[in-house]
Amino acid sequence: MIIYLKNIFDDVGKVSLFAIRFFKEVLKPPYEFKEFIKQCYVIGYKSLPLVAITGFIMGLVLTLQSRPTLAKFGAESWLPGMVALSLIREIAPVITALICAGKVSSGIGAELGSMKVTEQIDAMEVAAINPFKYLVVTRILATTLMIPVLVIFADAIGMLGGFIGVNMHGDINLTRYISQVFESLAFLDIVPATIKTFFFGFFIGMIGCYKGFTAANGTESVGLAANSAVVTASLTIFIIDMMAVQITDLFF
Repeated sequence: MIIYLKNIFDDVGKVSLFAIRFFKEVLKPPYEFKEFIKQCYVIGYKSLPLVAITGFIMGLVLTLQSRPTLAKFGAESWLPGMVALSLIREIAPVITALICAGKVSSGIGAELGSMKVTEQIDAMEVAAINPFKYLVVTRILATTLMIPVLVIFADAIGMLGGFIGVNMHGDINLTRYISQVFESLAFLDIVPATIKTFFFGFFIGMIGCYKGFTAANGTESVGLAANSAVVTASLTIFIIDMMAVQITDLFF
């Protein structure tokens, strides 16, 4: 148990130093804009189909599961507002972040781990290319920017799924549905939920890059880096979400 805790604190310390190095490197020229745009495409655009399917199912299932309970109290008119609040404040950000932790963080960990094992990172250093700036900084910036965009996209698709779910057992036009959704939402419902997604994205990229960039020699370490990136990023998302909820309740 003591050794396990020691390893955890050791990893936390190394990730902290890794993050400090990131903040130092991100401000120094040259800036790898082409690689950054490429990573935004890979991380953001290529994740849209999976996020869209998941968001639609979340909205549809949440609506269908919630309707019978609200119908018992004659409160079916509250269904659009309840679905909107649930999706935007909690469900869509966390589920989308977990999906990206599984897809993006593991992909980054495996890619950088493979480059480390095959000595491609060392070759970049020999060629006078800063591998940390080219490989790590661009990926972390891309995840930090793209995860919030994917969450907003998931919110919209989830609302569409909710609209279809409402009309399976009722009859409400799209204009009225959207009106009820926005009537239930306040500014402070959206802002904290959006802000925490930037932290989700930052740590998804940071953990994936750290696990891959520091992978040990040997092909086995590539799989270990990918698996460890998913587990650690998922756990970090839950911790950040818990902290965000506490801070929101405290100040808002």
